[in-house]
Amino acid sequence: MRVRPAGVDDAEPIAEVHVLSWQAGYRGLLPQALLDGLRPARRVPRWAGAVRRAAWPARGVLVAEDAGAVVGFASLYPTVDHDQDSTEVGEIGSFYVLPAVWGRGVGAGLMAAAVRTLGAGGFTSATLWVLESNARAIRFYTYQGWEPDGAARDDVVEGITVRDVRYRRKVSVKSLRVLPRECV
Repeated sequence: MRVRPAGVDDAEPIAEVHVLSWQAGYRGLLPQALLDGLRPARRVPRWAGAVRRAAWPARGVLVAEDAGAVVGFASLYPTVDHDQDSTEVGEIGSFYVLPAVWGRGVGAGLMAAAVRTLGAGGFTSATLWVLESNARAIRFYTYQGWEPDGAARDDVVEGITVRDVRYRRKVSVKSLRVLPRECV
């Protein structure tokens, strides 16, 4: 597995990973009809735009690939939370791994690369938001060194109101040596 910055050609496989991850990871947490109705094609423009707006290393989308196929992705940018300093805090806005490779270290490798890249972007800490009821994701983030910081918000996901909680971690100084071309 390797992690690298996404290119525009990655938008379609990123959208596929996004939808498949939602359908597996949010089963029982979001309405099944909502999950069944998700289509990658509807998410391609979003990811193509995110890739085009990259300003490495502070903003962009990383992809994890295995044997040339995209199996995970993470979107990174300065925080958009009004109670945080966007020059100091980076955010992982989306973090998804193909369910077929869960438990094989892809998520850990992608997370390590995301944190290093945020460090290279000059951030001293990073945040992410997670569905409060998503115990599986919370276990993963906690194992990766993330801790809840007490912030919570209501979010609307495909017309459904959900409760998200924010997690935070420090970004180490040694992270500054990473180059955005190839992160792992």
